Amino acid sequence: MTNHIKPAILMLLFFTVLTGIAYPLAVTFSAQTLLPSQANGSLLGSKEQPVGSELIGQAFSLPEYFWGRPSATSPGPYNGGASSGSNQGPTNPALIDVVQARVKALRDADPTHSGAIPVDLVTASASGLDPHISPAAAVYQISRVALARHMSPASVRELVERYTETRQWGVLGEPRVNVLKLNLALDNRLY
Repeated sequence: MTNHIKPAILMLLFFTVLTGIAYPLAVTFSAQTLLPSQANGSLLGSKEQPVGSELIGQAFSLPEYFWGRPSATSPGPYNGGASSGSNQGPTNPALIDVVQARVKALRDADPTHSGAIPVDLVTASASGLDPHISPAAAVYQISRVALARHMSPASVRELVERYTETRQWGVLGEPRVNVLKLNLALDNRLY
């Protein structure tokens, strides 16, 4: 019996050290060496004062900022620990009421804008954490942001165009605008 227990214990110790210590240290070292920003959460801001991650949306509600896609996480918006959608179908009265309230809020924030509201400004993403909006959603908000910041719409539009990201590798996804990066650029605080 001891012939079986000793090798089993040695194998347990070997694989514990290999998979529990050596492998995590090698992955952490590689990530910190090759991709330090991504390994640390893709934080924007300074090391001493990060303002957010470019991977998780932020709740902006002041008229001088671009607003992101609504979040369906609970108990608060953009809660990374509770990533989920609402699971409400398109005919669900609760979803219809929420979307109508979001449309009203957008119309109230910019009563002069009568164009169609892009769908990503009134519906949450599947994760509830999406940091991006479509270029159409950013363009929809230009007049409100320009008015609130006493800027020309052309200068705000130029910022939107500068911060519009193209398809990844030219084929994956759709063009998008990272709301946090755009708002930091508006504040002249993009680090």
